[in-house]
Amino acid sequence: MGDNASDSYQVPEIVKNRQLAVVSGLTFAVLVGALGTALYFAKYAGSGYNMNSPAAQMAANRRLQKVGDVSLQITDAGGGAPKTGEEAYKAVCAACHGTGAAGAPKFGDAAEWGPRIAQGESVLLKHALEGFKGSKGVMPPKGGSSLSDDEVHRAMVYMANAGGAKFAEPKAGAAAGAASGAASAAGGASAAAAPAASGAAGTTTAAAGNAGEALFKQTCQACHGAGVAGAPKFGDKAAWAPRIAQGEDTLFKHAIGGFQGKSGVMPPKGGSPASDDDVKAAVRYMVAAGK
Repeated sequence: MGDNASDSYQVPEIVKNRQLAVVSGLTFAVLVGALGTALYFAKYAGSGYNMNSPAAQMAANRRLQKVGDVSLQITDAGGGAPKTGEEAYKAVCAACHGTGAAGAPKFGDAAEWGPRIAQGESVLLKHALEGFKGSKGVMPPKGGSSLSDDEVHRAMVYMANAGGAKFAEPKAGAAAGAASGAASAAGGASAAAAPAASGAAGTTTAAAGNAGEALFKQTCQACHGAGVAGAPKFGDKAAWAPRIAQGEDTLFKHAIGGFQGKSGVMPPKGGSPASDDDVKAAVRYMVAAGK
């Protein structure tokens, strides 16, 4: 009888295995949770991350866009048909105007669009094409896209009309007049650079410098002209000194690929469709002014 009583207190082997599986599972879950927490703080809690920065808001908005919208970005090798205002808006503008990120007037918000519409269609188009720095945020040229002038015009009218405007649907080539000033300036620079190509290497360097100044005035000035969003202000030696000390290659990498610093954000190529060489020329132009 004693032996039988002793046997009744023994835990069956299958129960032991279940208990071991439960303990192992809980231990694994705790380890995974700890690892996830560590990775989160390593990525987002560092001093260089700012969840309220324009770049962080834009990235979050892009992640929240419907997957179906991605198909609107795809075009064939020939460029495809020109986008309508709605298509251009969904492809580019919705990243900020869809939720009002980075100070952009939110799509369909008549209160926000009212004062802007009052400035007139030509002013809105100029800001959309060339870029603009307002009191609440920055509008990169063409929203940092490679849309044509007409596509930008259609997108602007589409958004303005959703905010209460009564602008007519733009005709093909309607944006040419607003862009003619910038085009003339670019043409003049090209004409001046043409005879320089036959000169010495020093003349070629001067032409590159002109390209850098042109891109600075067209794009970089929106932030670097006044030190917006943590950008080192043009000509501010104290602000540029630690950056210059990193070396030209590092500055090129940050300017072309983008960079999240402690005090601000540098979007890739400043949100412009400029070539790598032109971006490098603009960096050299700003560095020269900051020495």
